[in-house]
Amino acid sequence: MGIANFSKFTQFKDLIKALPAVYTDEMIKSEQFLLEREEKKKLEIYYAPFEYINERAKVVIVGITPGFHQMKKSFSTVINARGHLHSDEEILHEVKKNSSFEGTMRKNLVKMLDELGLHTYLNISSALDLFDEASHLVHTTSVLTYPVFYNGKNYAEQLRTL
Repeated sequence: MGIANFSKFTQFKDLIKALPAVYTDEMIKSEQFLLEREEKKKLEIYYAPFEYINERAKVVIVGITPGFHQMKKSFSTVINARGHLHSDEEILHEVKKNSSFEGTMRKNLVKMLDELGLHTYLNISSALDLFDEASHLVHTTSVLTYPVFYNGKNYAEQLRTL
C-alpha cells in the first residue's frame, strides 16, 4: 500500500462529501476549495484530493498540474465513495486511479506508453492497466500538486499557447 499526507484531505473531505451527487462547476471551483489566489498574475490554486503516494511503484508518471476535468473526477470519486470505502487511504488511492490523466490525456498517454513497450516490461497487457488492476505499479503525480488556473482556465493548457 501507499501512504498519504492526509492533512489537506482531512481538512476538505467533509466539505467534498457534503456536496450533492450532481454538483455544478461553481460548487467546486469556489472560495471554500480555494487554496491560493495571486490576483496580479491571475492565478488560482484549488484543492483536489491528490495526496496518495504509492511507495512501491515501479513507474512514476509526472504531469504539470491537474486540470479542471481531473479535479471534477476526483471530487466525484470522493462523493461516490460515501459508504463504500472505509479509510482515507483507500479513498485517495481510488481518486488517483480514477482521476490521474483522466480523459483524452490518459488515452494519448496510454497510446504513447504502449508504443514504447512499457507494458511488456511491467508484464501487463497495456499501460491502461496502470489505471486499474495494475495501479499498484504506478505513482502518478504533478509538478504542481493541485489544480492551477490562469485567467480561469487550466494552467497547463495556457502553457501550450505561450
